[in-house]
Amino acid sequence: MTAKLKVACVGAGYFSQFHYASWASIPEVHLAASCNRDITKAQVTGLPAYDNLPRMLAEVTPDVLDIILPPIAHAETIRAALDAGVKTLVCQKPFCQSLEEAKDMIELADATQATIIVHENFRFQPWYRALKTALTENKVGTPQQLTFRLRPGDGQGPDAYLARQPYFRGMPRFLVHETAVHWVDTFRFLLGDPEAVYADLRRVNPAIKGEDAGYILFDHPNGVRALFDGNRNLDHSADNHRRTMGEALLEGTEGTISLHGDGSLWLRKFGTEETTCIQPADTWDGFGGNCVHHLQSHVISGLLTQTPFENDAADYLRVIAIEEAIYASAKTGQKLKIGPP
Repeated sequence: MTAKLKVACVGAGYFSQFHYASWASIPEVHLAASCNRDITKAQVTGLPAYDNLPRMLAEVTPDVLDIILPPIAHAETIRAALDAGVKTLVCQKPFCQSLEEAKDMIELADATQATIIVHENFRFQPWYRALKTALTENKVGTPQQLTFRLRPGDGQGPDAYLARQPYFRGMPRFLVHETAVHWVDTFRFLLGDPEAVYADLRRVNPAIKGEDAGYILFDHPNGVRALFDGNRNLDHSADNHRRTMGEALLEGTEGTISLHGDGSLWLRKFGTEETTCIQPADTWDGFGGNCVHHLQSHVISGLLTQTPFENDAADYLRVIAIEEAIYASAKTGQKLKIGPP
């Protein structure tokens, strides 16, 4: 029997619950320890708890370190892990605080023959995997445009985000840096790298520091356009607004596919009114169609079979570069071309 891969985690905030539950459910994984600067939160996980990362790394010697921390802590944590000899790191998005910092971390990892995988999980949501299959099978003919309307409804009022992720409130770059990057990556997964971008961003809730609404228009290859229409103050029709966080529409010459708030996909052929369900409503446990588990299972499979990772950090640099172009477009009011990868 092959020995299990030893996984340790650093970070025990709100979203980490999905990471811990997923690792614990993967048969090939031994979830070994948790580290958090407030050790009481690490202790809640029921794992051996630490408040000193170098000590945990030295005592546990994990095969994989899962970094479940905000961007401000990424570089320091990555350096500590590489110094301790960890060869596989999974790091939450947004990855690092800037493109330059991200490049520095990748260079350090390359120098020690380590791999960093960015925990960008939205492309692993079952409805987007099904949408990719529909595109491959030509179910809408030639695609012309894709729209996603972000409507989580969690951004209103003076107490917005305090209950779950209070650090959101102080982020100078919020809607794009924290949230829309999910769809930058997902649009790339579905349509290929964009060639140009135009953005109009704004802040609706004065209680927070960064932008929380806006439009981002992407020019993808072959004349396809994608629109991210985001507003965290508004909601959509769903029993759980955090499942899909909004609604999508993929339109082509031979049909249209709609993503509903329950996670289902519906195909309407061009010139007809009848719709057919091509992806049933969400029945998966966990966040966003259990996308955290799907990503972490993908990582373990890649390590065991030596197959490529979809979202290694070097590839994710493209997402960061697109994000920078989005903010530059919003500042200048101009559509900006994005160079080749």
